[in-house]
Amino acid sequence: MGDAMDAILEQWARERPDLDTWAMGVNGRLARLRHRLQQANRDFYAEHGLENHEFDMLATLRRSGAPHRLTPGALLKASMVTSGAITNRIDKLEAKGLVERVREAADRRSVFIRLTPRGLELIDGLMGPHVENVSRLLSALPPERREEFDASLRILLESLDDTSIH
Repeated sequence: MGDAMDAILEQWARERPDLDTWAMGVNGRLARLRHRLQQANRDFYAEHGLENHEFDMLATLRRSGAPHRLTPGALLKASMVTSGAITNRIDKLEAKGLVERVREAADRRSVFIRLTPRGLELIDGLMGPHVENVSRLLSALPPERREEFDASLRILLESLDDTSIH
């Protein structure tokens, strides 16, 4: 029994036995896994009237702690998108009544993005079902292998974050 990557790797082994393709298999499986997880998350968020990036922004504000506000720059850093994209995302969440722009009383030039009571209620209500959903998506991984899998992913990500590999 195998997956789609096994078939691809068998073809390369037949055509180019000189290549060590183990990394291609891992890379391909991670890409397919990422795609499937993103689609499942997209479907979950859509059921609640949100897009992936909207959920991420609400969750970022929520986990920042009371008063659940960050500067646009801090949100930009957390989301790794352009400043134009972050402004657009803030505008959309503000139009939905989930966040608001607030100015610091001491310095009116400082703007913060803050969860509204409605935004806080929504993200708090979604976090339990979200955790259950992602746990369900990864439930095929036996409990005894989860920590090792997570540690392996962390090692790979840290090695790529510390280099200029593109």
